Amino acid sequence: MLTWYSDAERTELSGATLANWVSKTGNLLVDELGLGPGDVAGVNLPPHWQTSAILLACWTAGLAVSHRGGNADVSFGLPGTACDYVVGLHPLAFPVKELEAGQRDWVLAARAHGDRYAGPPAEPDAPALVGLPQPVSHADLAALALARARELGLEGKRVLIDVGSHPRPLDWLLAPVAGRASLVLCRDVADLAKTAATERATIIE
Repeated sequence: MLTWYSDAERTELSGATLANWVSKTGNLLVDELGLGPGDVAGVNLPPHWQTSAILLACWTAGLAVSHRGGNADVSFGLPGTACDYVVGLHPLAFPVKELEAGQRDWVLAARAHGDRYAGPPAEPDAPALVGLPQPVSHADLAALALARARELGLEGKRVLIDVGSHPRPLDWLLAPVAGRASLVLCRDVADLAKTAATERATIIE
């Protein structure tokens, strides 16, 4: 379902594997932290397969996501940043070796939870994105994602996306998911056309 490329990394995730990470993280948010609709997750991470799992988990659990920091109920960030859960972006999801006081490693924390999400579904009218001029609800975000998938012609296709040109999660994550596309995400890849041919992607964005 998702293949991640960078200048030094190639990671493949099946739909089942991605769903597993989403479920584990969703259960962490709901069962361990007691979060749900109305709560905010600060996600200060670049496009990556691990970022996709965290974002999808937050929305699955009914949380709102903020990319601007602020008063979040839980936060995810890179090593060396102020956050609750540190995300190392290691190709094989190895844990982060050094954490600041009060921080936890996302990989280890998520792995302790069940493989199937057991919490309630997101509430359609609850906020899904905050920190914008106007909050975006879960229902509106789903509609935006499907409309964007149709606009880009992604439905049912295998699409390669340069995340440097499409940094918004709506483009590099939500639209392909809504369109049931198979996704090749690339960062700092010199020859996108060659990568697209190798991965049999039919669309390059």
